[in-house]
Parts: sequence; structure tokens; C-alpha cells
Amino acid sequence: MINLDNKLDLLIDKTDLVVSEQQRSQLVRYVEMLDKWNKAYNLTSVRDPMDMLVKHILDSIMVSPHLHGNRLIDVGTGPGLPGIPLAIMNPEKEFHLLDSLGKRIRFIKQVTHELDIKNVTTIQSRVEQFQPEDKFDIVLSRAFASMSDMVNWCHHLPKPETGQFFALKGQLSQDEIEQLPEWCNVIEVKALNIPELEGERHLVTLAKMKE
Repeated sequence: MINLDNKLDLLIDKTDLVVSEQQRSQLVRYVEMLDKWNKAYNLTSVRDPMDMLVKHILDSIMVSPHLHGNRLIDVGTGPGLPGIPLAIMNPEKEFHLLDSLGKRIRFIKQVTHELDIKNVTTIQSRVEQFQPEDKFDIVLSRAFASMSDMVNWCHHLPKPETGQFFALKGQLSQDEIEQLPEWCNVIEVKALNIPELEGERHLVTLAKMKE
């Protein structure tokens, strides 16, 4: 029977990603912890660890080559998605994972402790109440219902001039783009090819209009 390590190797082989042995081990351990905690705390609707590799791990780390800057915030991170997999893939970058639910933040803290992940800071807060002194190069989310909600609630988080929003979306509708506020525009839309994932995946890059 195929195990999680072998399955992850097979999935990564279908991409151009470079993933070290240590990173592969951390990603598998993260799935094992998510599976274990999920039984008690209901952190994700995905129940099968094999499915988690595709729907959570690959879906997150395929964004890795597109990241820039050093300070990133994952808003509405849930159990640490895509923040934890991306932090594992980019140990040189600083990731801030924000969620309002204590059980999710406790899980993330346990993950970073057990997997010895040094580049993650957890924030338990509602996004509109979080007022950081230092702004972020990228404001990232895969959990928001709409991009207009994301940019309106997170408008205070990106660095002036250079900061961007990264929205991970499935199917992308023109309606959703047209509903964006006037101060925000779409810089780029990249289709992501996630091995074995049913349905479309897009990375939408947005930024504030230059004044």
C-alpha cells in the first residue's frame, strides 16, 4: 500500500518544484498532525490524508515560485493553509498566520513547535482589528469568499507602493473582478496546474492603484 511519503514524492515529481528531503518530511508530518487533530477539532473538511496532500499541500506549495519579498501574511489561515506549507518551502521568508479561532492558532503553534519551523508567527485576531506597525510584501489568502471582501478587509496590511494581494481562487468569474473596489486592480492572473486536483486553480495578484 502506498504511504504518504511515496504519494508526496509522486506528486512533486509531476511539478517543477525543488523540495528537499527535510521539507518533504515536514510536509508529511504536517499532514499527519492535521489528520490527528482533525478528528477532535474539525480543522478541515478534507478527511483523507492522501487527499490532503493534493488539496492542501500541493495546492499551497505550487504558489511558492511566485512569492517575492520577505514579509508575508496569510489571512484567515485556518489550520495553516497555505501558510505552513509555504513557510516550510521558504525558510528564508517571514510568515505571519492570522486567524480569529483559538483552536486553529493552538494547532499551528503545536505544528511549528513539533516540526521546528522557525519562520512562522501566529496572530489570533479578526483581520480588521489587526493593526501591524510593519506592513507586508504579500497579503495572501485562499479562504475568502470574494476578492472584494479580501482587499476591503485587508486594505491596511500591504506595504504602500510595493505590497500586493495574492488570492488563491478556483474558477475565476469576470463578475468577481468587476466587483473589486476602484482603488484596487488586477495585476496578473496565473493558472496553476495542481497534479491530481479536480477543477481549476488560479493565483490572482492584486494591488492598490498608484496615487
